[in-house]
Amino acid sequence: MKNRIRIERAIMNITQADLADRVQVSRQTINAIEAGKYSPTLALGMKIAQQFEKTVNEVFELDEGD
Repeated sequence: MKNRIRIERAIMNITQADLADRVQVSRQTINAIEAGKYSPTLALGMKIAQQFEKTVNEVFELDEGD
């Protein structure tokens, strides 16, 4: 799963730790999602998208093989 979390964080000038605090997960979880090593639950994906005032589809995109 591809995502725009790193880009959206840069636009908002927030760190992985800031985002993690806002959505109540660890910084390591945000790091794993950004790196494509972990796919978040729908609820977490929605929380992340809300932080950026975007839709889930604007933040996350399925890869061809997903």
